[in-house]
Amino acid sequence: MEVNSFVLGEFETNCYVVRKTRAGGDCLVIDAGLQAGELIDFLKAGKLAPSAVVLTHGHVDHIGGLELVRRQWPDVKVFIHSLDAQMIGRADINLSFLTGKDISAGPADVLLAGGQLVEQGGVRLKVIHTPGHTPGGICLYSEEDGILFSGDTLFADSVGRTDFPGGSMSELIKSIKEKIIILPDETKVYPGHGPATTIGKERMANPYL
Repeated sequence: MEVNSFVLGEFETNCYVVRKTRAGGDCLVIDAGLQAGELIDFLKAGKLAPSAVVLTHGHVDHIGGLELVRRQWPDVKVFIHSLDAQMIGRADINLSFLTGKDISAGPADVLLAGGQLVEQGGVRLKVIHTPGHTPGGICLYSEEDGILFSGDTLFADSVGRTDFPGGSMSELIKSIKEKIIILPDETKVYPGHGPATTIGKERMANPYL
């Protein structure tokens, strides 16, 4: 699996372009942060065709560039967990107030559930529902490649915030301990903010766990 990462916008949100191989032209995008110009430029320069944008949750810093991607690639499909789906179109609940602007997008094409497989752009990822940061927060796991995209569930030496509406620290820790930290130690973790890490490192050293 080929993973290219971008840090987008004032909240420094990690956005990922994922391909089966470096030579592949098909890809999927994980999250579309604010100020997504760098992402668009990369896709165009590489003549890449995103078939899907998979959103790890519905906060504005992860959906802000969604309409820009849709304008460039009108056929792209948008995926989000059903419990976060309404956040895409509602600036009043997606934390737009943090940007000083009302930011929203059209509805998702596919509503996800835990255990579902996302197969797009030659990439196959399992949806792991990890509520706590938001009710519909998800991680995306490739057992074959030993890679987890953890959204705002798990970070290097930290976990996602739970002080926003719909957040719950107890639920988040439960999600991580029961569904994420049980993955193999060598699993590489690509989070929604900050540097990559591994499951083994977080199991041993993350102070929240």
